Amino acid sequence: MSNEGKHVKVHYVGTLDDGTKFDSSRDRGEPLPFTCMAGQMIPGFDAAVRDMAVGETVTIRLEPEDAYGPRRMDLVQTLPIAQLPGSEQLVVGQRVMLGSPTGQPIAATVTDKNDFAITFDMNHEMAGKALNFEIELLEAE
Repeated sequence: MSNEGKHVKVHYVGTLDDGTKFDSSRDRGEPLPFTCMAGQMIPGFDAAVRDMAVGETVTIRLEPEDAYGPRRMDLVQTLPIAQLPGSEQLVVGQRVMLGSPTGQPIAATVTDKNDFAITFDMNHEMAGKALNFEIELLEAE
C-alpha cells in the first residue's frame, strides 16, 4: 500500500559511505514528520518511504542524483572583497548567508580567501555525495 500523499513520521539515521553520521532524528529524540511524495524531502528518501509499512525499517543508499544532486561549479563564485563590505572578517570554512538578486537567502561556505578576493561555494553541503539512511516508518495517516 502506498504512503503517497499521507502524513508520515519517521526516525532516520544518515551516514556517509565512510560511516560518518551527518544527521539523525534519533539523536534529537524527535521523529521527522512530512507528507510523503510532496517534494518536502530529497527524492530517494521520499521514494523509500512511499512503499514502507508502519513499523518497517529499511536501509538505503542514495546516489547524489537521488539526494542533493551533483556538485555544480557554477555555484562556486569568486568576488572582490572590496565589493562585499565586512567580507574581510570572514574565514575559510565559515558558513554564511548570502542574498540572491531576488533577495532570497542562499547558504554558502567560504572556500578560499586572499587580500583581494573571496570564494563562496553555494552548493548544498551534501551535494555530490552518496548518502546512506536507515529509516523506520512510525506513522502513516
